[in-house]
Amino acid sequence: MAAALDISGCSRCDKPAILHQEYSGQHFCAFHLGQSIRKRVSKDLRTQLVLPKNALHEDGRPFTILACISGGKDSAVLLDMLVDIVGKRRDVQIIAGCVDEGIDGYRAPSLECARQLAESLSIDFVTLGYEEMGYERMDEVVRRMPVMAQNHDEAKGMMPCSYCGVFRRQSLNALAEKVNADVMALGHNLDDMAQSILMNLQKGEIERSVRLAPHTDTPIEGLAPRIVPLRWIPEQEIHAYAIAKGLPIHHGDCPHAPGAMRQQSRAIVAALEAQSPGARHGLLHALEQIRELHRKAESDPHTKVTNCQECGEITSRPICQSCTMKKWLSSSA
Repeated sequence: MAAALDISGCSRCDKPAILHQEYSGQHFCAFHLGQSIRKRVSKDLRTQLVLPKNALHEDGRPFTILACISGGKDSAVLLDMLVDIVGKRRDVQIIAGCVDEGIDGYRAPSLECARQLAESLSIDFVTLGYEEMGYERMDEVVRRMPVMAQNHDEAKGMMPCSYCGVFRRQSLNALAEKVNADVMALGHNLDDMAQSILMNLQKGEIERSVRLAPHTDTPIEGLAPRIVPLRWIPEQEIHAYAIAKGLPIHHGDCPHAPGAMRQQSRAIVAALEAQSPGARHGLLHALEQIRELHRKAESDPHTKVTNCQECGEITSRPICQSCTMKKWLSSSA
């Protein structure tokens, strides 16, 4: 006879737990997991987004938050939490925005999940495609990568995510400008943050880590500052919450992602966390301390920021990476 499954009870009530929080030792049922996540998100949101009692602009426009969603679990929970925490305020408007990178078999179903989520929460939904930005569809970019690598030394060894990351960042900035957003909310979770910190440390790029969101303390003129309300919430907890709440989410992986450096960092961070629960939190706490030291040492955090000579977008180089990659694509046609 098969042995019965040993399901632990919730640490806060008598219901069965759906998640064990290794770093704290606690077990959570669906309700108390949701409460725990909301409490942490709400607390960090207050530090990243300081709103006055009346956040309306002088012309009567509401303070606008662009929630960048993709159809995945992280951005679904991001939008759900934003609506729950600040959605009732009449002086605040939340708009959901999604970038269509042009990836067959992947973006269409995830875009539909994003649309369903926004509609279910009565949130306006806007999209922007790479082609509208003057880029090629991502599938076409991948097809041309071998030619670009042959023609340009800087393109050698680049993975699809290198191109997509640049184009996506510019597209999100354009979406924010399109809806006149005051801030842009991203769904980066604790695992994402730890992976980014690790990747930057591996390459010796402390400056890049310091520039990671949130940006509300150091805004750049002309760009909607980015906030990351989920940055202290582990991916596993976000996934469990999204499933328990029945949020419409797409479970597929991008077909162009295998081989990216982030995949390696994901495995390393997961191994660190398994061996030393709380390691992800430690990496993010370390970044916060580095950021504070950097602020004290730097009188102006944006001394290396300028405008692209080609498109006028904010960049740290004479010609931004987006324009550089556009030229590569043109010469590879």
